[in-house]
Amino acid sequence: MQIKISSLVIVTLLALTSLFARADEYAEAKAVFENAGESGAFFSNSYGYALFPTIGKAGIGIGGAHGSGRVYVGGKHVGNTTMNQLSIGLQLGGQAYSQIIFFQDQRAFDDFSSGNFEFSAQATAVAITAAASAQSSTGGGSSAGASGGMNDASTVSAGYDKGMAVFTVAKGGLMYEAALAGQKYSYESL
Repeated sequence: MQIKISSLVIVTLLALTSLFARADEYAEAKAVFENAGESGAFFSNSYGYALFPTIGKAGIGIGGAHGSGRVYVGGKHVGNTTMNQLSIGLQLGGQAYSQIIFFQDQRAFDDFSSGNFEFSAQATAVAITAAASAQSSTGGGSSAGASGGMNDASTVSAGYDKGMAVFTVAKGGLMYEAALAGQKYSYESL
């Protein structure tokens, strides 16, 4: 019974986050990452990137996250992507965050755009948060972070891992989490 209630709460929260998507949300999210220290340099030194203005995440024991984004190569919108995450472990709450994945070269872009890309539990993200702690990884691994809000976020050097670099910016919410998770991405070219 608790799993059914948890699932219903998660689905409801995730559906609500997708209702608030706006066209200019992509420009706003990109500007945050461009002005956030080290992540800004990746725009001129990467093959392309996937940008998720809002990913909604919620959990009560079992959790999930979902977000829709756009994929860019050479500054041009070349496709759309979705991210789904399932997590199991100690977790309670909900949050929203923005995420960007930079592709170092065409091989990394091809890996991502092959259709059903997954991050393993060891892939990490740099969290650009207003909170006092580092949080979030793409698959339950560790992450580094720096404090700052959406308008004054800063990052620390992340570098590429297997051709990809991932950054996140917390947008709001509160979530306690000690869980194992994996993210799966789908891609559809324009």
